[in-house]
This record gives sequence, structure tokens and C-alpha cells, in this order.
Amino acid sequence: MCLNSLPSGLRQDSGADTVGQLDRNSSLNGVDGVSDHGLSDPGLSAHVPSNRAVEATPANVDRTRIERAVREILLAIGEDPDREGLRETPKRVARAYGEIFAGLRQDPATHLQCTFAQTCDEVITVCGIKFYSVCEHHLLPFNGKVHIAYLPANGRVVGLSKLARTVEVFARRPQIQERFTDQIAEALTTHLQARGVIVVVEAEHMCMKMRGVRSVDASMTTYARRGVFQSDAARSSEVMSLINTMSRRRDDGGAN
Repeated sequence: MCLNSLPSGLRQDSGADTVGQLDRNSSLNGVDGVSDHGLSDPGLSAHVPSNRAVEATPANVDRTRIERAVREILLAIGEDPDREGLRETPKRVARAYGEIFAGLRQDPATHLQCTFAQTCDEVITVCGIKFYSVCEHHLLPFNGKVHIAYLPANGRVVGLSKLARTVEVFARRPQIQERFTDQIAEALTTHLQARGVIVVVEAEHMCMKMRGVRSVDASMTTYARRGVFQSDAARSSEVMSLINTMSRRRDDGGAN
């Protein structure tokens, strides 16, 4: 499960593009094969298939109430909610909110409670988990990618797709990026009992691009550290360097 090609035994998995899948073009360098549970298996290809549909569980929202509110908003901005293009918009928005905010009714423990025994006792990193969320201040989208590194406890690891699903649980809520970052780190620390966790979130916010200052090139990066990565600066720096390298490599199209 560990990569022999990385210094200090660090393991990397790069390119988790959506929940439950990894980018089919992203290499897990040095790994013989990775199963759906993220375990090394020489009989499997070195990536998780990306042809599975992502299933979103709708939140238990009051659709009728949302429809009434959306209609009122359309009237308030001077639109005609009864014209052809807007007639079904309140229902569409209600259905969309059920999906977008489904994480309010989901527990990350569901995805992190199933772990697997593995002899690897080194840092595991997963880079480039893409996410979409909604800023709670203006109800406008923000999106980006999450990088995760964790140090397993007692040789117990979790499936790679479960990390992406955990990110999705917290993304599908009204959010701010700082809390989003901390929630992911806390969930991994609590439910995996990881000895150390680092979470890095890079995102762009439509509330800055579409309104107000309209800073179209601005992006935001937040960090959360737990366990040994809080107390051991050298070890934390080593993992952060790996994450930065993998992020740049993805941005450059996977060039070595």
C-alpha cells in the first residue's frame, strides 16, 4: 500500500475528481493496484474506475415552502414568475436544494466506520478531491479541491472513495470554507482515530466574483492540522510539501 518511490515512506493518491471515483488519468505511482477500498491488490488496475454514477440523497426539505419563497423572490426583483421560462423555476429550485443541501441529513461516520487492516503505517495522502458547496452568507456557490493526509492508527485504513464521500457530506450544506476545512479534519480524527491529519482546501467563491468587490482571480486556501501534525513541525512541513507538489503537478497536467 505504501509507495516505495516517495521519501520517508509517504504514500500519495492524486486526483479524486468526484465522490466515489478517482480521475482515470491520475496515476497512483508505485502502487501495484488499488481496490475500491483503497487496498493494494496486484490483480487490479492502478486506479479506481470512474464510471459509477454519483447518487445524491435529497435532504428532507419542505419543497412547498421553498417554492413559495422562490416565487416571492422573483416577484421582489421585478420578474413575472408566471411567464413561460420561470413557471417551473420554483419547483426546480426546491428539487435542487434537496440535493445541494443533502449533507444536512447525512453523518460522515457512515462512510468512515468501515476500515481495513493494512500493514502500512505511513502517511496516506489523497490530492485533488473536487467539491461544490454553497456559501452561507449569500447562498452563492464556492468550489475547489480538497487535499487530505492522515496517519493511520493501529494499521487501520479507510477506502479512498470514503474520503471523497466524507468531503461531499460537509460540502452539501450551507458553509464557510474555514468550518468546512475543520469539519473534515475533525471527522477523520474522530472516526478514524488517526494519529495525525492535515486537510488543505483551495476554493474560488462566487460571492467575490459575481458581486461586491468582483475580484475574479481571487482564491482562498485554508488549512487544518490535528494530532502529530500539530506538534511535530518538521513532519507537518514534509507532508505539506508533498501536497503542494502533487497539487502543482495536477495543475500542470500531470507532468513529472
